[in-house]
Amino acid sequence: MKKILLSISLLMSVTTAAQAEGNSSHLDRVIQKGSLNVCTTGDYKPYTYLRADGKYEGIDIAMAESLAASLGVKVNWVPTTWKTMMADMTSNRCDIAMGGISVTLPRQQKAWFANVLDKDGKIPFVRCENVKKFQTVQQLNKPATRLIEPAGGTNEAFVHAYLPDAHLTLSHDNLAIFQMLVDKKADVMVTDASEALFQQKHYPKLCAVNPDKPLQFGEKAYLLPKDDISWKMYVDQWLHLSKANGDYQKIMGQWLAKQS
Repeated sequence: MKKILLSISLLMSVTTAAQAEGNSSHLDRVIQKGSLNVCTTGDYKPYTYLRADGKYEGIDIAMAESLAASLGVKVNWVPTTWKTMMADMTSNRCDIAMGGISVTLPRQQKAWFANVLDKDGKIPFVRCENVKKFQTVQQLNKPATRLIEPAGGTNEAFVHAYLPDAHLTLSHDNLAIFQMLVDKKADVMVTDASEALFQQKHYPKLCAVNPDKPLQFGEKAYLLPKDDISWKMYVDQWLHLSKANGDYQKIMGQWLAKQS
C-alpha cells in the first residue's frame, strides 16, 4: 500500500510540475475546446474500421463516442497508422489513441496506457489446411515460411524478435492481408487472437491457430499522453464505470453480433 501511495504521489508531482510550467491537463483542454482528438488506424476490425463512406465503426469507435459524451464534447477523428501512431501521440495530435492497441514496453516508454481492457496474444492465422503445419515458433521460423504483416505494429515486432529466419512481407493495407492468405500469396499472418477469431468468420478458408494458447501474452489498452495523471485518472474512472454498469460489454456484444 505504501508503494502504491508513493507512486500516486510521484505521478501527481509530475503533473503539478507540468501544470506549473503552463501545460494544462488534456482533461481541461478537451472540455475547453469542446472536442476529443481520437487517433485511430481504421484498419483493425472489430475495433476500428474506416468505411468507404468516410465514417468509422467498431468497438473502440463506439467507446470513443461514449468517452466524448461523458465529457460533453464531440469526437474529432485523427487518422493514423501503426507506424506513425506514437509520433502522432508525442506531437500532441491525439488526446487518446484507440483501436485494438497492444500494451508494450517500448510504447510505455513514450506514452501512458489507460487501465487494461482485455487480455490477448499473438497466434498464427493460416489457411485451414495448414493449421497443423504452423503451430509453434519452431515450425514458423523457417525460410520457406511466407509471413505477411502490417507495417509498423506489434505483429511486425514479434516477427523480427522471434521469427528472423522466416520470409517476411510487409503490407501497408492491413485489411488486404486476409485475402492474400486465401489467394496463397502468403502462408501465415501472426496477429492477435481477437483479430484472427473475428476475421475467420468472414474468411471461411482461414483458421486461428490455438487462440487459447498464444505464442506471446498480450493485453489491450487505450494509449494516452505521457505525464498527465489528471487525464489518465479520468479515462480510467470512465472505463471502470463503463465496465461496472455493463456499457462496455453491451457495445462489444452489439457490434460483434452485428458483424457475425
